[in-house]
Amino acid sequence: MNILSDRINQLSTSQTLAMAALARELKAQGKDIISLSLGEPDFNTPDFVKEAAKKAIDDNFSTYSPVDGYLDLKQAICKKFKRDNNLDYNPANIVVSTGAKQSLYNVAQVMINPGDEVILPAPYWVSYYEIIKMAGGIPVEVPTSVESNFKITPEQLENAITPKTKMIWYSSPCNPSGSVYNREELTELSKIILKYPNLFVVSDEIYEHINFSGTFCSIASIDGMFERTITVNGVAKAFAMTGWRIGYIGAPETIAKACTKMQGQVTSGANSIAQRATIAAVEANPNVLNTMVAAFKNRRDLVVKLMQDIPNFKTNIPEGAFYVFPDVSYYFGKTLRGTTINNAQDFSMYLLQEANVATVTGEAFGNANCLRLSYATSEEQLTEALKRIKDVLQ
Repeated sequence: MNILSDRINQLSTSQTLAMAALARELKAQGKDIISLSLGEPDFNTPDFVKEAAKKAIDDNFSTYSPVDGYLDLKQAICKKFKRDNNLDYNPANIVVSTGAKQSLYNVAQVMINPGDEVILPAPYWVSYYEIIKMAGGIPVEVPTSVESNFKITPEQLENAITPKTKMIWYSSPCNPSGSVYNREELTELSKIILKYPNLFVVSDEIYEHINFSGTFCSIASIDGMFERTITVNGVAKAFAMTGWRIGYIGAPETIAKACTKMQGQVTSGANSIAQRATIAAVEANPNVLNTMVAAFKNRRDLVVKLMQDIPNFKTNIPEGAFYVFPDVSYYFGKTLRGTTINNAQDFSMYLLQEANVATVTGEAFGNANCLRLSYATSEEQLTEALKRIKDVLQ
């Protein structure tokens, strides 16, 4: 008798978390590992956010919170959506969850039926695929490449749509490629989406403020798209609050109510203290993030420059987030220091074993030719990591 369910047996382990765990294990054994695997800012949560949490403790916010979030937090999120994205949500459109990952899971569970197809422009964040599968959906990958700046075209989107297509999920800025869709590009994609009355979009905007392009566009702000879009965001990345576990959606009220119903049976309301701290974060002028964003841009520039000296690494120039996603397929089929490299997984393990640098295989993100490297670490560590990679590829 199989003790575990088919559901869990068919679920893949998160490759980003798995590689981060392996890097920690090797470090504990005394190896000098530089980990470029995990998507987590190496900055501290801003002091004004921490002060708001301390005040919440003193004010005894220690009871269950409303399932969909405190009303004043939802009001603050609405103001943030209007200020930053020109979106006119009201509190009934907002659901606060235990991280943006739960927000995505809720949406999948309340919208996807078994057999529904969900288009994923590849590369995509690792958990999209598995979250969709858990809801019984069928992920439909649409490949992009470094030459197209890892962006899907309207023609590709339309060719991927079938009578079973229910949704398209994407992130901008993109994890793992750092690509940012501009308003013109999203407008052209929207023209395709609006031709299909039952097609909805999940727009993951968690890296919105870590953006070097100078502009940002939410697809829900484009004419006709507001009622077709579930906008997902949170405070984990921009405010260095990964461990606080607060994400949220803005969505048509019917979808928001369904997500609240789902969440009420799974986790109920998100952490009360973290919610109070999040009010301070979303009410803050995004200019408070300028120092951190500038640091990430400097690191991006450094990594791209150093990669130019690594033979046969092809990369785009990321416009946001804190990742670079080089195409390393030149090395497939080659033998390096006695190790045959068959694919990106082999290449990632080779760098870990020979260079003591942890990366994540692009296969986990839907692109088997690439690796994801996070530059959410110091310039000294990045310089040393890329030196090691170059040395083991000589």
